[in-house]
This record gives sequence, C-alpha cells and structure tokens, in this order.
Amino acid sequence: MDIDLLLKNDKVCGCGKRHTVDIEKTIIESGAVDKLYELTEEYERVLLVSDSHTYKACGEQVKDLLGDKIETNLVFECEGFLVPDEKAVEVLRSKISSDTDLVIGVGSGVINDLCKYVSFLSDLPYFIVATAPSMDGYASTGAAMIFKNMKVTFHARVPKAIIADTKVLKNAPSDLIKAGYGDIIGKYSALNDWKLGHVVLNEYFCSEVYDLVMETTEKTVSLAPGLKDRKEDSIETLMEALVITGIAMSYVGNSRPASGSEHHFSHFFEVVGLLNNEPYLLHGIDVAFSAVETQKIREKLLNISKPSKFRIFDRNLWEENIKRVYGKGAAEIIALQDKIGRYEQSLNEIYISKWEEIKSVLEEAPKSEQIKGLLEDAGLNYEDFLNIYGKEKLADAYLYAKDCKDRYTVLWPYYSILG
Repeated sequence: MDIDLLLKNDKVCGCGKRHTVDIEKTIIESGAVDKLYELTEEYERVLLVSDSHTYKACGEQVKDLLGDKIETNLVFECEGFLVPDEKAVEVLRSKISSDTDLVIGVGSGVINDLCKYVSFLSDLPYFIVATAPSMDGYASTGAAMIFKNMKVTFHARVPKAIIADTKVLKNAPSDLIKAGYGDIIGKYSALNDWKLGHVVLNEYFCSEVYDLVMETTEKTVSLAPGLKDRKEDSIETLMEALVITGIAMSYVGNSRPASGSEHHFSHFFEVVGLLNNEPYLLHGIDVAFSAVETQKIREKLLNISKPSKFRIFDRNLWEENIKRVYGKGAAEIIALQDKIGRYEQSLNEIYISKWEEIKSVLEEAPKSEQIKGLLEDAGLNYEDFLNIYGKEKLADAYLYAKDCKDRYTVLWPYYSILG
C-alpha cells in the first residue's frame, strides 16, 4: 500500500465520510533521519523531546543534525517506563516558550503521545522521529494518557511528519519490535468488535477502512521470522503497517478500526499495575496476548445456540467489585459508566433477535490457537502472560476491563450472558 496515496486521499467514501489525514510527510526507509533538516527548513526554534533511552537511540543524532535550530533539548530521565501522566505533561509544557515553533519527539508510544497532546494544547506543529516499530499511534489523532489513574485517550492532532529510519528501528529492543507485531495481531480482535458494535448498536462502520486494516494485518502476520532476525525489509513493512493503521484511525476520527476488547484488557493491566505497583507488559505485547483471551470469549459465545439466561445487574455488587479491582481509580470508572448508561440499557432482546447475525460476525475472527501460534512464531510465549497476571487478575479482566472505556465490545455480551 502506497502511504503517500493514503495521505493525499480526499474522496467521499461509500460510507458517506470524506476520509482525510493532515500528515504532510511520512518517510520510512534506511537513512530517513538524514532528511530531517530539510523538513525543518521553515522552523527555527525547535523543542526536542526524548527520554534517556530514546536520546541514545536517535535523539543525540537529531540534536547534532539540527544544531542551532534546537531551542531546548528535553530528555526525560527514567529507569523503567515513562508514564504519560499529569506530571510529565507539566514538565513538557514548561519547556515551551513564546518563540517555540516546532516540537520534535524522538521515541515511540509515550513520547509520541506526550508530544501529540502538548503540541495540540499549545497549538504547535510536531514531528515524530520513531525509534521503535512498537505501536500504531504514530499517525492517529488520539493521545493515550494516564490522568487521575485512568487510561484516557484525548483527541489531539496528527504529526506533520513521521520519520522512521529503519537503521534505527532495527536496533530497537526486541520486546518493542514484538510489541509492534503484537499490536497488529490485535487488529483481528478490534475489527471483529467494530463489526459487532455495528450489528448490535448500529454504530458507524466503514467497509473500506475495515478492509484497509484487515489487508494490512494479513500482510504483516508472516513477518515474524524476519522481525526476529531484525531484517530491515521486515522492519520497514511492520512500520508501514503501524502507520497505515494510524491513518485508518484518523480517517474515521477515532480508534475504532484498531482498538477493541484486546485493548481494554491491555489498559486494564496497565492501570491496575500502576495503581498497585504491580508489573505489566509492554502495551503491544499485552494487546497480542489479550487478543487470545478475547477470542476465547468469542468461542465461548459461539457455543451458545441461543441465549436464554442473562445476568441481572446488581449495582451494589458491581460497585463493590470495581472498588476492589480499581482501588483509588474506582470513582473515575464508576463516573464513566454512569455517564455512558450502558448498564441501564438492556441489550438482551437484541441479543436474542440478532443472535445468528452476531454469531456470523464472531465466526469471522481467527481461532485463539491460531493467534497463539502467530505469537509463538514471534517469540511471544503465552505462558509468560499467564504467569505475570495469574488466574485471579485475568478473571477480573474478563468481567471488569470493559468498564475502563466507553466502547462496546465482545466483553459486554460475555458479561451479560456468561459472566
């Protein structure tokens, strides 16, 4: 797929939307960083943002390349994961002066989200220089942050330019490469949830965007051997897939084509991990393993000929469990669900009347064992996932991961019918 054609798209789709994206340039190739100076020709006061890891990977190279154009060089010092929370936002905003005319992030998920969010608040353009093919948010409008102990995605803006040098990307930590592959594998789950939402709630659905993401996913799943060997052509194809998926999200205006129940699981593990100071995996790796779990849910629902018994919602019991699971983040979760009102909206009659159509959608997703096999090919051992989270936390995710987001997914019929 020619990314430049996707960037130039301006036609009205069959779904009725005009799919556009405001990214001006995407360069994914060996030596891409060398073209950065030319791209910054009209800018003179650049805020360069990285962390202690990504500065070593490419930030120093960018700093030397841009020279006097760099007004401020911000390097977040971190031993483990940098968290995109209120504190990090405050630090970044404090480095923007009245003369700053461009923000350049050097990094992947968190650096991209921070620069995306803060540049949007400050009405500044931003570039992202990718250091790892680890996630699909490079080209999307959404900025995933941790605010008030909650994983929140804010609508922001896309970067003006994405620079991805395969010489840099191929040297990323292996877990980050696995995370990018895992994020793409998770699209099988996300796309199925999108179709399910269309059938059950009559949500907006675009078959062209769906096909774009599915074709990109199918093209990527065979890359595992090349990725393990850090082959530049495989790394380039993976990075292209991640960018295309981000463009698909920008086309739609939200993350629906790329994020579903598997992301809810991942967000659950991250939020609970941060709240309780417990370990959690990289986002894309969590997404990959969670796609196995959400597919198991679909397979359980497919075993039901027709639903006849439904959970009777017990508000007090639900609140008790939300407080047990989310701790000091529970108030935000409860407020979110009260705002959505889904617990007050019975879908039982729809499940009964549309069950055959629902099953037809659920049957389209790859089997859980097939997904597990794809992950094993990439060096992702499913037992590692089970060992780090354990049966109790996994059981809680099945029932309460859905509550940390406002999106309808397969987790809702599971809760109502089998939970």
